[in-house]
Amino acid sequence: MREWIAGDIGGTRSRLAWVTDAADASRLRFEREYTSAAFATADDLLRQFFADAQLPSRPDGLMLALPGPLNAQQVRLTNLDWTLDAAAMQAALGVPSVRFINDFQAAAAGVATLGAADVVALNPQPVEAGGMRVITGAGTGLGLAFLVSDADGRARCYPSEGGHLDFAPDNAIQDRLLQRLRATYGHVSWERVASGSAMNDLYRFCCIELGATLPEVPVDGAVLVARDAAGDPAAAAALDLFIDLYGAWVGNVAMLAKPVGGLYVAGGVAGHLRARLLSPRFMASAADKGRMRSLVERTPIFLVTNDRLGVQGAIATAHAFARDTIPTTIHLQPAAQRSGT
Repeated sequence: MREWIAGDIGGTRSRLAWVTDAADASRLRFEREYTSAAFATADDLLRQFFADAQLPSRPDGLMLALPGPLNAQQVRLTNLDWTLDAAAMQAALGVPSVRFINDFQAAAAGVATLGAADVVALNPQPVEAGGMRVITGAGTGLGLAFLVSDADGRARCYPSEGGHLDFAPDNAIQDRLLQRLRATYGHVSWERVASGSAMNDLYRFCCIELGATLPEVPVDGAVLVARDAAGDPAAAAALDLFIDLYGAWVGNVAMLAKPVGGLYVAGGVAGHLRARLLSPRFMASAADKGRMRSLVERTPIFLVTNDRLGVQGAIATAHAFARDTIPTTIHLQPAAQRSGT
């Protein structure tokens, strides 16, 4: 048997799991979540996990899902000031094997581990077995990955940096938002408006629009939800704007990929905004595509409510890698239509 550490590294939170890899399954030994910014480097985070897990020895391998574009097993994280090199980490930590995958590659692999209680149908439409599947999601950033099934039932994952596509406004308010963000950032991507890191900018924009006092410190999604509950009109406007923008992005993804096998919406933001994502407003924005409205309306769209999706996908990928299969090819069962509970 082999001992593996599988991890889902995020700009805000990182979840690591110690698993024992047997012939046909992986058994969880220990798991813990950390605040990513509490550590200067990924090596420091892993050393802390080794200590907390009380590992008897160094693991046989590490499989880390990382938010950023990989190049030859090297990556600079998009929303965290870490640069990782698999070979350097292997030498520094004394681990025989270190592998990196894109965070949404892991999320895509995690789709295969979900049960009926892990998803809620946002747009309950029939699922086509073997059809294209897509996973997107707003966490600290905005991720996107594609799953294409082969004839033998294996689904090949294609990670992307689609969240950094150019943002396109849909109305006058969004036009003004784009102008303000462009003055600050230059290039404005969808991640700048539809992610956890966008919340502060959206709130400040809505404060300006409504003539309200600007916040003295940055705010995140949890703070916005609390301010909305306390009756802050700018917070309510910012959350409504976010839902409009996130819905528009999901509708764009539906048109781009035509995922008849299911479009899965994941990411940490859903934990704070589940009720709003389940509201008619979200799907109304997603389907507001002019002549392509019917295409989006026919797309099966699911909200992933399991916050372990990334680490479950990393574990599944580690298990596949240990079995000498291609790391980017995961055996995924055909998705069934799920209504959620």
